[in-house]
Amino acid sequence: MSLTSAYQHKLAEKLTILNDRGQGVLIRMYNIKKTCSDPKSKPPFLLEKSMESSLKYINKKFPNIDVRNSTQHLGPVHREKTEIIRFLTNYYQSFVDVMEFRDHVYELLNTIDACQCHFDINLNFNFTRSYLDLIVTYTSVILLLSRIEDRRVLIGVYNCAHEMLHGHTLMACEYLSVEVMERWISIGFLLCHGCLNSNNQCQKLWKLCLQGSLYITLIREDVLQVHKVTEDLFSSLKGSEIAEALYTFMALSFIRDEVTWLVRHAENVTKTKTPEDYADSSIAELLFLLEEIRALVQRHIKVIQQYHLQYLARFDALVLSDIIQNLSVCPEEESVIMSSFVSTLSSLNLKQVDNGEKFEFSGLRLDWFRLQAYTSVAKAPLHLYENPDLAKVMNLIVFHSRMLDSVEKMLVETSDLSTFWYGKRVADIKESKEHVITNSHLKNHGLHHCNSFLEELAKQTSNCVLEICAEQRKLSEQLLPKHCATTISKAKNKKTVKQKQTPKKGEPEREKPGAESHRKNRSLVTNMDKLHVSLTELALAMNHVYSFSVFEHTIFPSEYLSSHLEARLNRAIVWLAGYNATTQEIARPSELLAGVKAYISFIQSLAQFLGADVSRVIRNALLQQTQPLDSCGEQTITTFYTNWYLESLLRQASSGTIILSPAMQAFISLPREGEQNFSAEEFSDISEMRALAELLGPYGMKFLSENLMWHVTSQIVELKKLVVENMDVLVQIRSNFSKADLMASLLPQLMGADNVLKRMTIIGVILSFRAMAQEGLREVFSSHCPFLMGPIECLKEFVTPDTDIKVTLSIFELASAAGVGCDIDPALVAAIANLKADTSSPEEEYKVACLLLIFLAASLPLLATDPSSFYSIEMDGYSNNIHCLTKAIIQVSAALFTLYNKNIETHLKEFLVVASVSLLQLGQETDKIKTRNRESISLLMRLVVEESSFLTLDMLESCFPYVLLRNAYREVSRTFHLNRVPASTH
Repeated sequence: MSLTSAYQHKLAEKLTILNDRGQGVLIRMYNIKKTCSDPKSKPPFLLEKSMESSLKYINKKFPNIDVRNSTQHLGPVHREKTEIIRFLTNYYQSFVDVMEFRDHVYELLNTIDACQCHFDINLNFNFTRSYLDLIVTYTSVILLLSRIEDRRVLIGVYNCAHEMLHGHTLMACEYLSVEVMERWISIGFLLCHGCLNSNNQCQKLWKLCLQGSLYITLIREDVLQVHKVTEDLFSSLKGSEIAEALYTFMALSFIRDEVTWLVRHAENVTKTKTPEDYADSSIAELLFLLEEIRALVQRHIKVIQQYHLQYLARFDALVLSDIIQNLSVCPEEESVIMSSFVSTLSSLNLKQVDNGEKFEFSGLRLDWFRLQAYTSVAKAPLHLYENPDLAKVMNLIVFHSRMLDSVEKMLVETSDLSTFWYGKRVADIKESKEHVITNSHLKNHGLHHCNSFLEELAKQTSNCVLEICAEQRKLSEQLLPKHCATTISKAKNKKTVKQKQTPKKGEPEREKPGAESHRKNRSLVTNMDKLHVSLTELALAMNHVYSFSVFEHTIFPSEYLSSHLEARLNRAIVWLAGYNATTQEIARPSELLAGVKAYISFIQSLAQFLGADVSRVIRNALLQQTQPLDSCGEQTITTFYTNWYLESLLRQASSGTIILSPAMQAFISLPREGEQNFSAEEFSDISEMRALAELLGPYGMKFLSENLMWHVTSQIVELKKLVVENMDVLVQIRSNFSKADLMASLLPQLMGADNVLKRMTIIGVILSFRAMAQEGLREVFSSHCPFLMGPIECLKEFVTPDTDIKVTLSIFELASAAGVGCDIDPALVAAIANLKADTSSPEEEYKVACLLLIFLAASLPLLATDPSSFYSIEMDGYSNNIHCLTKAIIQVSAALFTLYNKNIETHLKEFLVVASVSLLQLGQETDKIKTRNRESISLLMRLVVEESSFLTLDMLESCFPYVLLRNAYREVSRTFHLNRVPASTH
């Protein structure tokens, strides 16, 4: 081609434009693929039931769709043709652009070929790079196009709608990225294997590329599994090469010989010092490869026939004809036979294979047998040994002919293992001589052995996966915040370089995370390496076939693995929790969450290798852990954490060894010896509550809440008994609370006032913990479902005092399930309503509820005598947890009076008035013991108002002057700071 012509082709410009154009087309194909793979974004008419028959018809007839004569099939398309055109115009134009891009690429590649361009990246870097980029881009476009499953439907529907609307049919070097070069080489070998494979340098580059990457990027997160595609491509090539066909049957024969030898000798082992000589650890792999090769040959029988038919007609026939003509002696009969060979082979053509014609060459092979006999006698005019070329060609023709009509027979001949049935090791599945082996007997045994094998294989695979998960969890655990304390301490206490502190003897230097990745010698094999190798082999076995049939049953190996993996993951999560009912030990929720995430992350990474639906496995396992019992009836982490928080943390909080610190928003342990064996703040702070909510989910948190409410209602039952015992005195106090003289005589008559305060404090502690847990659930729920949380909170805001109580409780129940706090706790209302009612009437129950508040209000001054009732500014609470009383008073009152359909605000005002009078009367007390913590107790009044949405500071001011609260705060602050000053400074 002339230089002028090369200029006119403008190859550089076309490469630049087409590369840019290709990237745009690639992005559009990616977007269409993503849109059509998601039901939420899919064109709506593709999901309509009425369109289903039309879509099936279009997909079946594509691309030859007769729109005018198919009105009965395309009626729905006609009705929505305008909407279809509006939706699919951009889709169709994108597909048209792909076709135009393809045409331009073909045209340019033909031009480059005609120009006989020389590519050398060391010389013409940009030219070579642009050329290779174009090849990769074009291949990526076509691959992405092939992954759009609805492409035929989209084009066909648009075509039909367009014709209906318009009345006619549409016509249809150094700094270079290694990843880019890997794409060039991988896709180049996939497209031009025959050409590139003949070059040793190209082969080396290709091997390096395969060693470097398992996947190559097509666009964004869409990738090509290059090893799998390469294996599939070469598998198809194997059937089309004569040498490969011969080697295939040789391999089958060698495998069969090896296996039968082992069977023969393993069952007849003589006494020997080396019994391992009669065993082969690779026997399973040999059988596996045998089945692989058999399946490969059967899958490509047509390709084998096409190749060998052309070989016989275009090569063997010509060579045989030449040999016959060059024979020095050729008797008539032999000549007739050999001439018939040539004519038979020459008449073959490819249409016979395409038409599925059955071949029969047994006559030809029989004639060759006869000819061998004729030419092997002593006085034969034509001796075969004198004409070895004839023998070689005819033997080759025989093999080639068998590749046309006897492939299945060749498979049986070279790989038949039916003799296994007669081995001693299968004698246990045979019946006695008197019993005839029936079909049902074989079926039952076949299914039994198949099931047992798959169960064992799935068990080993899931065990291997979980062992690697455990190793990954250990690595993840090294990154937990608690492990950085040592490093921080060393850094803080580090001296100068010269006076660097040496580690103590016997104290091992702790390795930093990531140290396991540093290896001085690659031959060192770690436990993780061994597990990965085992998992690779097991996963390959599990994924060898998607399904197979045993008699009329279809077996899916992946379902066995999913079942075992789910059960093992459930047990692993429970094991990670480390719950011990005897010692009441359990893992912190945050640590368990980190471990679970490590497990899940690794299992998710195996999705493409295991063949199982790991998303379903993980989802089912985690969902089961939010229930009290899993599918096997075993206790879950929901049950363990519910029991632990009730029996350990809250029980000790009720006894006073653990207190709630509103300032820290956590329960904290008091420094008392022998009381508890854990730090309460490590299990109850904000991060732990979030982790607990993440692990237990809404279902588990509801179960926890129900158990908490059971303990609350048991305390309420006891409180009601105490109110009933003091009914008469409480009625008088309610009527005469403002009369100081009369109150002085009535208060001593109350029995169990300390018990009432104690039980109410316990209720407050439980409800405070529940509020913290609910807040953790709210934050987790907001993080996971922000667009669902917004409407729930908005709906809650619409609730007013005038709203029907049933509607209010329904909305509050929805909000509470999402962790949103409510003025009335629906769980507490339901728990109290479920209490077994005695013989008392609703009016009497309501009276008991009212007197309960009076009992509490009148008993508040008794708290001042307790030394632990001092208000701590540092903790924003009291050492005996009486600040929890406020939540108990507000929540229990709201629940009780909602249940009795009474006004909550009115009764809380009554409590406020009685409590104020009781505390004001405490100010006139002269006994210093009774007034020891009077100021601290006074602060409870403000805490009650802050806790309730029904009370205001104005209401408090009307019965308890704010100046008293201000003085109480000042006195408490002064006392707190004086107690912290060392005695020597006084």
